[in-house]
Amino acid sequence: MSESPSSSPTARHAQLLALAGELRPELHRYCARVMGSVIEGEDVVQDTFARALAALDELPEDTPLRAWLFRIAHNRALDLLRSRAIRAAEPIEAAHEVADPESPDPVEALMRREAVETAVSRFAELPTVQRSVVILKDVLDQSLEEIAATLDLTVNAVKAHLARGRARLKAINAQAPARPAPRPPSPAVARYVALFNRRDWDGLRALLADDVRLIQSTYPLRAGAADVSMFFGIYSRSAPVRVAPAWLEGREVIAVWEEPEAVKPSYLMWLEWTDGRISFIRDYKYVRYVIDDAELVLAPGAAPPGGPQPA
Repeated sequence: MSESPSSSPTARHAQLLALAGELRPELHRYCARVMGSVIEGEDVVQDTFARALAALDELPEDTPLRAWLFRIAHNRALDLLRSRAIRAAEPIEAAHEVADPESPDPVEALMRREAVETAVSRFAELPTVQRSVVILKDVLDQSLEEIAATLDLTVNAVKAHLARGRARLKAINAQAPARPAPRPPSPAVARYVALFNRRDWDGLRALLADDVRLIQSTYPLRAGAADVSMFFGIYSRSAPVRVAPAWLEGREVIAVWEEPEAVKPSYLMWLEWTDGRISFIRDYKYVRYVIDDAELVLAPGAAPPGGPQPA
């Protein structure tokens, strides 16, 4: 879409919101890999657009919004990584030659395919700047110049990080990742799943804490049991879905299937509990791209609706 400047603040906000709808999946592919987590990646995406809307009125009108959003997302991700004390410690050394993006060769194509097929969590094993450069170049196919502008680097520095990052990623992928063992669900999640699959909405509402909060992408935050109970009302009026307990990135989540014959879930839910009651619901129904790269592990005995059912 066009990013021509507009003199109207309202038009500028509308332009940003329209671009957000188009850019969210691509921005998430970047943020998830930088963070090494599809859940934390979506948190960065959400925060990126909130910060962008807050700063938009002060932005020069000729600023390209797409590149600006990537810079906000990149900087926010780095802030969060620093808070976890994850830092890139390697200095830049002389770069190997990087193939001209205008004249790709089979080796270049192979490196890009390797990056695209690398599990999200494994990117966390790269130093941060190498990680960002490899993702932007090999996963999102940005030019060296675009990457340099986003990361505030020279093109030669981008080439150096790209060469080193590709070599390291190849070594990482040569080592088989440890597959997490299936873990049984907690009693609380097992109860939630059983009630949901029975469509016992009153039973689910009884699990809500008085101060429960619900987040659904860009929809307004719902807070309090009376308001959040409407969440189950929506499901009560829609076609039945099936849910199952699962684990993702060390978190206990709930996989949701809308299609009876599907093997892969349609999206996820994530709950937090306080004193045996639900204090927080994060519903990813409206940001389904989050599950695309998710390394999901179903709990023992759980099976998708279209697969073999547990005995």
